[in-house]
Amino acid sequence: MSLDTLPEEQILALAAQGDADAFGCLYERYVERIFNYVYYRTGNSDDAEDLTARVFQRAFNHIQRYNDRGLPFSAWLYRIAHNLVANWHRDRSRRQEIPINEAPLIAHGDTPEPRLVRSEREESLLRLIRSLPAERQALLIFKFVDDLSNAEIGAILGRSEGAIKSLYHRTLLALREQVGGAAEEYEE
Repeated sequence: MSLDTLPEEQILALAAQGDADAFGCLYERYVERIFNYVYYRTGNSDDAEDLTARVFQRAFNHIQRYNDRGLPFSAWLYRIAHNLVANWHRDRSRRQEIPINEAPLIAHGDTPEPRLVRSEREESLLRLIRSLPAERQALLIFKFVDDLSNAEIGAILGRSEGAIKSLYHRTLLALREQVGGAAEEYEE
């Protein structure tokens, strides 16, 4: 029987007993989602790769202590990722660097001006999102990157579905105000 066909609870139990293949199955299920979360919180693919590896290393080292409290296993992984990203932000210097492999490329036939404006708008929006509190950033990542439902987000963040809807609404209103303020700055 393939591990992929087993219910997640059984795979977790095997992983907790030291079964590296079972943990590998969990890794395959969640690595892309955790990487996306970390990438959107850091904005750097190299750092996101390093931090994602650390998330799974910590999970592997402590899986025997994982306690199913009715929350999805992904909630535990996201909590580890959240803590590592918070430490990364705290330890990181304020100097922004763009690695050469992440510099925007201009496609053939794409003129520089529209590409530059589009790139500046995207970067401006990402800066606004990164200025939000960590929980609101996570909410937007879960909603728009991972395409999770409000119930799933609530389970991960330890809140009710109604609380997530309210937080989502307040977050979008706050972003709308900030985007409006930023647009006014460009016009002046």
